[in-house]
Amino acid sequence: MEFKTALNRIIANHNNVLKDLERKEIIQQVIDLREALVAANGSLATWTLPDSTGRSPQDTLIVRHPETDKNIDWDSPNNLPLDPETFDMLWEDALTALQKKERIFITNRVVGADSSYALPVQTVTGSALTDLFTLNVFRPVPEDIGRSIFFDKGFTLLVLPYNKIDSTRYKGRLRRLSDGRTSNMAIVMDFANRVGLVFGSAYGGSVKKLMFTVMNYYLPLENIRPLHCSANENSKGELSLFLGLSGTGKTTLSADPKRALLGDDEHGWSENGIANFEFGCYAKLINLDPEKEPEIYNAVFHKDDYLHHGAIVENTMMYPDGSFDLFDKRLTENSRASYPLSFLRNTKVSSTGPHPKTIIFLTADANGVLPPISRLNPEQTMLWFLMGYTSKLAGTETTVIEPVSTFSRFFGQPFMPCLPHLYSDLLGKKMKTHNSDVYLINTGWSGGPYGIGRRMDINLTRTLLDAAMGGKLADVEYREEKYFHLHIPGSCPGVPPEILNPENTWDNKNAYKERAIYLAAEFGKHFDKAYGNKSIDEKVRMQCPGK
Repeated sequence: MEFKTALNRIIANHNNVLKDLERKEIIQQVIDLREALVAANGSLATWTLPDSTGRSPQDTLIVRHPETDKNIDWDSPNNLPLDPETFDMLWEDALTALQKKERIFITNRVVGADSSYALPVQTVTGSALTDLFTLNVFRPVPEDIGRSIFFDKGFTLLVLPYNKIDSTRYKGRLRRLSDGRTSNMAIVMDFANRVGLVFGSAYGGSVKKLMFTVMNYYLPLENIRPLHCSANENSKGELSLFLGLSGTGKTTLSADPKRALLGDDEHGWSENGIANFEFGCYAKLINLDPEKEPEIYNAVFHKDDYLHHGAIVENTMMYPDGSFDLFDKRLTENSRASYPLSFLRNTKVSSTGPHPKTIIFLTADANGVLPPISRLNPEQTMLWFLMGYTSKLAGTETTVIEPVSTFSRFFGQPFMPCLPHLYSDLLGKKMKTHNSDVYLINTGWSGGPYGIGRRMDINLTRTLLDAAMGGKLADVEYREEKYFHLHIPGSCPGVPPEILNPENTWDNKNAYKERAIYLAAEFGKHFDKAYGNKSIDEKVRMQCPGK
């Protein structure tokens, strides 16, 4: 099927196409169409159906084609194949639904702040709110887009957030639900035809993560390393990267008033240095504390005329007076806000920077046995990068209620569709060339597991971060703990030394030992399953806990 040709035909024959509206015009459309309500501070509050309060990984699919098959790791549980015939059906049904819309909204933006590889993306939708969301997260087309390696290889995204698929047509083709019915939503990427489809999911993250997964497919093939990370730099121009999954503090910790933010979620590492993919942020709001997280709070909840505001507050409890309760999680623990980077008080306008001086791996360990900070040698760096351990937190996916241990290679497995070596080889080369310091920071629990221990205090974590990025941990004495082979600093400025060793924070030392051994065994089992038949350097393999 000529996907873009068929779509353009629908657009050409529609009598109300609104293309590249100004931000104020789109905001007014959102209000006039009652797709959101104006909150007391001027932001836009919206709520989705329960099935759209988070990503739906089991409905996120990749169309199989011979020309792209060789690059995709079909052994990964996140790379779910879809046959071309079924995608043809979905696209046709989506076009039929689009044709019936009273309005068609189109935005032309790019993904990537470095114009040498910025990817043009055209989003077509019947939703004004989706249109506004693309202005928040995707970047304006730069004047020199003609120099991009993707200049004539743009991507088209069709988004129908509230149209559900006629599941009776897709029995045996799409996911079978637990009650026997067929799923009525699909988030699909076709890398060969350079088109994507969001059909039935109103979660803003479905749009954002689809496009970032697309970039994560194309960039390694161009010798550019995509990273699921945030990035900021100090006044000296020294850049730090923060790698971590949702809920580990990546967005919060990178929003530092003392450092200029490049971006909070996805970046590319090319020969030019680091460049942000996006134009804005998509931050979690649950339990957001204005004292501990003032940058994000101010970005979302500052007061302004609604036509100037445009931050989208998604699935957050709002009272009749237009105020929000960020601690009420009855709707979801994954309440979110989408806003432009310019709403933060200290950002780097270009969203580009030099090669990183410091790389931070973030994990939210619900077992409470990992140290608050540890320094990684090169072999440990590759091991923890391959493992991508954290505890998946409630709300970021629709089926997750309690935290569970999870391993997501490269701290972003669901969004890294290519074969592992296409990512790890690139990172290894770049880290060796640019001699970056790497630290593992635990933003999870201390003194016991989830439900017994306490979450790491964010102010403590910030102190540890400042020390790592400021070079204050370079020359202190380290000791290797026995369960995870991690090197723990004996001291850190501003931090009580006894809490640097996680065992010290547990009242029951036997319980700590049992929990540490349990988690180390989980590491070993996952490593054997994921990499047992892969060509992993023996020095890296020996750093795996449980070995």
